[in-house]
Amino acid sequence: MIIGLTGGIATGKTTASLILSQQGIPVIDADIIAREVVMPGKEAYQKIVSYFGSQIINSDHTLNRTLLGEIIFNDVKKREKLNAIVHPAVRMEMKNQAKHHLDAGQNPVIMDIPLLFESKLTHMVDVTWLIYASPDIQLKRLMERDDFTEKQALSRIHSQLPIDEKKELSDIVIVNNGTKKELEEKLTLQIQNLRKQIL
Repeated sequence: MIIGLTGGIATGKTTASLILSQQGIPVIDADIIAREVVMPGKEAYQKIVSYFGSQIINSDHTLNRTLLGEIIFNDVKKREKLNAIVHPAVRMEMKNQAKHHLDAGQNPVIMDIPLLFESKLTHMVDVTWLIYASPDIQLKRLMERDDFTEKQALSRIHSQLPIDEKKELSDIVIVNNGTKKELEEKLTLQIQNLRKQIL
């Protein structure tokens, strides 16, 4: 059983991932893998360098993410090319890691995918879990966490698919409007229910 875990900015998905991982459940993090697949020596790295040229390489041979970001920010075609290199590599690595955990008898496995719905990756998972916080709590948390003005926080929130839309698309919605302890209790309960179904 592969659980696709997602959320919105400041809804608590990262905290949920950490809690599940501390409970001994394997968590495959899409963001971490996206950084790993573009390390020197990896196939995606070679493809990026051959397309964008050696000017995007730092002195330690890693990719200059700032420069690459500037290039693709201003050029849709180049952004699409970068995504066409990185995304399949990330998906392949996530599938390989999930298979490894499942073959080792670990069940369930979590795939932590921030853009699960936006990137249409639900086909990679058996069930989708959304860490949900109501929009007003999302806004308050983001302003406190990143020291944003309301305007700054709202612009970040509005750049994502609205959390209430994600709610409609999710199999399981875990409301995280309270404390970390409450979130932990809800996650534990969901995992217990899931394990009963698996058995």
